[in-house]
Amino acid sequence: MGKAMMATATIGRMGKSRAPKPAEGGFSLLEVMISMVILTVGLVSLLGVFGLAMASTQTSQQDMIAKQLADEAYESIVTARDTSQIGWDQINNVGTSSPICINSSPCGIFVGSSTTPTFEPILLPGPDGIFGTADDTTEEILREPGPDGIYGDANDILVPLTSYQRAIQIQPVYNASGEMETMLRSVTITMQYTVSPSSLPKTYVLNSYISAYN
Repeated sequence: MGKAMMATATIGRMGKSRAPKPAEGGFSLLEVMISMVILTVGLVSLLGVFGLAMASTQTSQQDMIAKQLADEAYESIVTARDTSQIGWDQINNVGTSSPICINSSPCGIFVGSSTTPTFEPILLPGPDGIFGTADDTTEEILREPGPDGIYGDANDILVPLTSYQRAIQIQPVYNASGEMETMLRSVTITMQYTVSPSSLPKTYVLNSYISAYN
């Protein structure tokens, strides 16, 4: 009786069916490769954004210098007029003729053409103190404060302006009837400069007006 019970118990254990083990979770090689490609594309795009931001930061100083050089040329014209240093006829490009010239023809002291930009190097003003005239002297150099942040001491940084050129155009202004406004002129100052590492020139244009009256 005991043997029969033992046999029955043994058969019961052997006949019991085992459930299959579930497959272990994980990534296939193809999924890993696709993920790496997506991550690489994202990193390359992010690096491109960083590069563009750094290039913009590096060129912002050159853009500011171009604006300052255009402003100083226009301000020198206005100052010369306000101090009666030059006459109204002289506020023209060299070789300007009647009817723009009122008292004498030809007139004008600013080098270059009034119709197309004639780019000249950035020079210090000569004895007349006006930028862009025939008596301009040596190349202008920009002085910036050095590491100590103090302007005018021995560690100032000297920035040559050889990569900048300036064109001054002075033209007559006409009213709605097509008649020339003899006491008003248009002043266009165009800056052309090269920003490293790009070899293509950039342009900054200042447009304004000047009248014969202070």
